[in-house]
Amino acid sequence: MVTIKENSPFTPGNPVPIELFVGRVEQFKEIVRHVKQTEYGKQENVFLSGERGIGKSSLASYLRYYVEKEDFLAVHVFLGGVTTLEEFVRRIFEQILKEANKQTMFDKISGYFGKYIKQVDLFGISVSFNPPEADLKDLVINFPESIKNILDLIKDDKKGLFIILDDINGISNSPEFANWYKSFVDHVATHYTQFPLFLMPIGLPEIRDNLSRQQPSLMRIFRVIEIDKLSDKEVSEFIKKAFDKVNIEVEPESMDYMVLFSSGLPVLMHEIGDAVYWKNEDEVISQDDVMPGIIYAAERIGQKYLDPKVYRTIRSERYKSILRKLGEMPGSHFRKKDFESELNNEEKRTFDNFLTKMKQLGVIQSDIEGGRGAYKFVNELFPIYITMESRAQRRKLKE
Repeated sequence: MVTIKENSPFTPGNPVPIELFVGRVEQFKEIVRHVKQTEYGKQENVFLSGERGIGKSSLASYLRYYVEKEDFLAVHVFLGGVTTLEEFVRRIFEQILKEANKQTMFDKISGYFGKYIKQVDLFGISVSFNPPEADLKDLVINFPESIKNILDLIKDDKKGLFIILDDINGISNSPEFANWYKSFVDHVATHYTQFPLFLMPIGLPEIRDNLSRQQPSLMRIFRVIEIDKLSDKEVSEFIKKAFDKVNIEVEPESMDYMVLFSSGLPVLMHEIGDAVYWKNEDEVISQDDVMPGIIYAAERIGQKYLDPKVYRTIRSERYKSILRKLGEMPGSHFRKKDFESELNNEEKRTFDNFLTKMKQLGVIQSDIEGGRGAYKFVNELFPIYITMESRAQRRKLKE
């Protein structure tokens, strides 16, 4: 009889379930301190920053869970692909309405938005908010007044409003966004004494820099919270908790391998954990499960998180041997002279073309701090994937 496994405890590509959240203690405490200020009517702005796959959305989800218990109306607005202020504002208000609908405050808030709200009975009640373009433009202009009206409507039920603005990469390219955000904060500061709103945009470090260039005074209003890699201890704690959830034991050596290849990045913890889970056929994670799982995870990581052009180039026969050797070098920086000494004559003839191609694809860039001939990877996932692919290929050759 074939045994069908239950759902994996790992969630690649999605925020971690609340019960499996680990780490980020200092960042969590700092953000909560600012949330407490909001209780007293002060509008607060935190910019949550970190590299791709570092766990920004998971921390945000955990914060939302916490502030909901502290009697805030908390909403998590996903803004992937949004490039206009009108759509940006529409999504914020739609998510507020959806959350209010879950918490029996819908009748209080919905009247303010009038006839442009629809309740659709599709696998449960869902809410959509689709006003015409002219009304959306008015909401953009009158955003402070609209939010104040909502705050007044919920003040008997909630201490304030907590809004996560997740993935602002698209809208941040618009100069209008930076100017609009700064004007909004200035308007609130000069017109209201009580405005219990906490806003937390989430973005990559380069997005923050881009906003600063577009509106130099904007970043002064933000309390910037950076999150970095998890420690080995935290990675191990997460993996153990995840496998404990499905009553699977992890052998110490197997845990060491999963921690090593995760490199402190939550995105890799989930991909590796998920791959190993499906490779496992009993209730113990052994070496027989881990290495095939890591090889499979490396393939999935390349396909899912690397640009297709980068993925094809990295796997091309022309550069494969160079990349394999590059994958054996530690860290995300290298010097041309040092690395070139490890290459054979054929690889040396291709190396300059390789560097040019990698720069064109945005995989590497010159490392000014490292001096002449120094390079660094643009994205933390690139060197990790190359290392994983290199070791996976070497193991396949042994087999």
